[in-house]
Amino acid sequence: MANPRDYHYEKQKASNGVVLHTIQTTPDNVRLQAIDKNVTKTPYYGINGGFFWEGALLSIAVINDQPLKGMPGDYGSGWYNTGIDTNLKRGTLVWDDVTKRFSIQVVTHAGELTVTDKRRYWAQGGVSMKLNDSFGWESDMILEQMPAYNEGHMRTAVVYDSQENIYMIVTPSHCTIGEFRAAILESFSDRRLVDGIYLDGDGSSQLKCRYVRLKGDQRQVYQMLTLIK
Repeated sequence: MANPRDYHYEKQKASNGVVLHTIQTTPDNVRLQAIDKNVTKTPYYGINGGFFWEGALLSIAVINDQPLKGMPGDYGSGWYNTGIDTNLKRGTLVWDDVTKRFSIQVVTHAGELTVTDKRRYWAQGGVSMKLNDSFGWESDMILEQMPAYNEGHMRTAVVYDSQENIYMIVTPSHCTIGEFRAAILESFSDRRLVDGIYLDGDGSSQLKCRYVRLKGDQRQVYQMLTLIK
């Protein structure tokens, strides 16, 4: 299989010192994939996905109403956004392939998602970024139980702009969520970003493309966003 080429990679350093590695592409070039190894050890290009525990997916990861690891309703399958609280509502990036539009929907499970056709969408769970909400973003992020948000860790996010381009962003810099968010808003200030979600971070923050390989702390992860072409 030839390596994907339909993407743009860039590396930027924000004024607060946070270094951002970004894969920019289109939503039809993204596929959610279950894995069981470090992103850099897979045959895929892309970034790590949502949260997990011992192989169970704790973030929504569905394609056309089918979770990546099991059946709808199964724990750990990618059907639920689950934290300490099993009824947790978290920001979920949804691509509606009928309307060709992204949205962020705050839900507990994939059955609550609003899309035009349940056979034509994909959804990736995480934690809401609220890029256009200067005041409420922090309380919402805490409400959605973002782990270690005030500590210095590697971070991963996925955001989209007004043209429905998608940006997969990983920083190996150890930063707080606030510093990571500020670096993204500054570095992409000319891209008309709409919104996005935080994905799993710390040692799970991993990226692979033709130009760079970020291994996090070398741990294995269980889900990623991959490039198709």
